[in-house]
Amino acid sequence: MTETESVEPNPTESGGVDLMSPEAAAAPQDIYRRMHKQCPVAHSLSHGGHVITRYEDVLQSFRDHKLFSSEMALHMGLGTERPMIPQQIDPPEQTRYRKILDNQFSRKRMKVLEPIMREQAAELLRTFADQETVEFNKAFAVPFPCRVFLSLMGLPQEDLDLFLEFKDNILRSQQIEPDATKAYYLRAATGKRIYAYFDKAFDRLSEAPEEDSILCYLLTVELDGKKLTRNELLDITFLFLLAGLDTVTASIGCFVSFLAQNPNRRQELVDDPSLIPNAVEELLRWETPVMSVPRVTKRECEISGVTIPENTMVSLQCGAANLDDEEFVDGDTVRWDRKFNRHLAFGGGVHRCLGSHLARMELQIMLEELLKHMPQFSLEPGKKPVYSPGIREVQVLPLKIG
Repeated sequence: MTETESVEPNPTESGGVDLMSPEAAAAPQDIYRRMHKQCPVAHSLSHGGHVITRYEDVLQSFRDHKLFSSEMALHMGLGTERPMIPQQIDPPEQTRYRKILDNQFSRKRMKVLEPIMREQAAELLRTFADQETVEFNKAFAVPFPCRVFLSLMGLPQEDLDLFLEFKDNILRSQQIEPDATKAYYLRAATGKRIYAYFDKAFDRLSEAPEEDSILCYLLTVELDGKKLTRNELLDITFLFLLAGLDTVTASIGCFVSFLAQNPNRRQELVDDPSLIPNAVEELLRWETPVMSVPRVTKRECEISGVTIPENTMVSLQCGAANLDDEEFVDGDTVRWDRKFNRHLAFGGGVHRCLGSHLARMELQIMLEELLKHMPQFSLEPGKKPVYSPGIREVQVLPLKIG
């Protein structure tokens, strides 16, 4: 789960910065710089905890899972009945699950699956590349990661719309139901539907397994000599659904929006496609769609001179950390030639994103195929992208092609 905050530079003073506004979500970089200077560890107005913004502080917090724990009651707000595995549990239990899951998302395995992903990207792009305009989010950024996800899981492509409904009902519930209580019940009801969907899928695949799918792997793999229980299977796949669809969609939208508004930078990639892998890393650093990650303190601690009590909610502000000039030389400039880029767009420590290799592959393929099929694009005149806060998804991205 991710979140952003309303924070104030000094808990005893009024005012502050609001990262939950659409304007801030569209261009948070200036706010990040302000936070570095005024409040590297800020007080949160939304949950009463703290927001950590400096790179080294965020990195060390990710690494110290005994102090900054992932085990918290947040899972209930996502429509789940139990913590999602392995994201919302700590070592040593978390480590046991990562051992059987990492191989399914390794760089080597993603390379094997590259042709399937590339064809799915090209197929989508061919449907609109010769048009004059396109709303890119609906036409590509949303369906592409979902199609990849369904292929990896061994699920029918016909379920694409259903999965998008699941994802939006959980992660964008208050855009569907502005009333907080109604949004909560929407998430709860959708969570039950997700459990039921995967429960039936596992029943079906138990009788007729599909070769080389992740769901079939989960059915057969053993953990400490035993197969996974049905609840373990459901808690893993619930996480896969949320993490595999929303964050890659958000990254695609942010990347393409940046290139649409910076034609010279786009042209550099058209002229030299070998820059694209570095561009993926640099845009992950600059855009950082997953703006922050929650943790809870297991004991009192001090970060950058600020005392944080035990059992306090803390937001590790990845987006702000990725612009810290103490870590990134010329960090306020997007550079395709950046040679040392330890960005935290995928988090860090034991909970570093399980699907980071998959996300990188999807983003690289997206840029390569996009710039091949439609090398010239810009924002449609008179229109602008519409961003959502939290996970910085470009909800509307109107492009002029050519």
